[in-house]
Amino acid sequence: MQTEASRAAWKAELTLVFRRVGDRSVLAERRHQGPLVVQKPLHPEGPGVCHAVLVHAPGGIAGGDALTVNLSLEQDAQALITTPAATKWYKAAGRTACQTGHFGLAKGAVLEWLPLEAIVFDEADARIEAHVALVDGAVFAGWEITCLGRKASGEAFRCGGLVQAIEISRDGRLIWNDRIALSGGDRILASPVGMGGHHVVGGMVVAGLGLLPADLLETCRALSPLDGRGGVTALPEIVSARYLGGSAENAKIYFESFRQVLRPWYAALHAHRPRIWDS
Repeated sequence: MQTEASRAAWKAELTLVFRRVGDRSVLAERRHQGPLVVQKPLHPEGPGVCHAVLVHAPGGIAGGDALTVNLSLEQDAQALITTPAATKWYKAAGRTACQTGHFGLAKGAVLEWLPLEAIVFDEADARIEAHVALVDGAVFAGWEITCLGRKASGEAFRCGGLVQAIEISRDGRLIWNDRIALSGGDRILASPVGMGGHHVVGGMVVAGLGLLPADLLETCRALSPLDGRGGVTALPEIVSARYLGGSAENAKIYFESFRQVLRPWYAALHAHRPRIWDS
């Protein structure tokens, strides 16, 4: 009988190229190896923004699996990428599992990276990274929401590890480097100066524009999550929002409220909710 430790690991890679053709953003190229694919691209808010849903057919990521997502947006292309469900990170069985994103954006391109939450099981060893390369005039807006353990099943994150990182560069210059490393059972999970006993952590970042106007910053700082804690930081090329609490859904609602405020600024569009979230 095959054990988790002896299971063959999935190696999957997906490459997508988005292109502007007239007033339409299209998925011009797609290549994949392994069980990582994209559903048919849609234009639910008009031709200017291409929506795509990433699907990992096995339904979860186990020890030894390695997933790579390569996204390229050519000049003035706009794309919104999401997932149909939470990503589950299973027990590692002594092997690290990885998901790595490489996102390259040309001038005038706008990428929204809006995956549903990652659920990191007890005894998982997960490494989740994104590397974003912008040229002047490109914009990246994205979030990551992570649940440590399956609280609804009475499971805490007692063993294992999580490394989560996002690096953003603009014209080759690093402008954002956000990294978290947690070990299951570490006292920082319960410490009031750490996660304070909360098991859901999330971050949203908008990068590539200038300083956020003061009125928008004031509006963002007036927003509050339905539970836990939230906060907003504005830097010359970065706007960052954070959530720490007990609900992935509440984290998403919190970040969606920021998107409602900020999308007209960073994409000249009103916020449009991906259809897959309501299915």
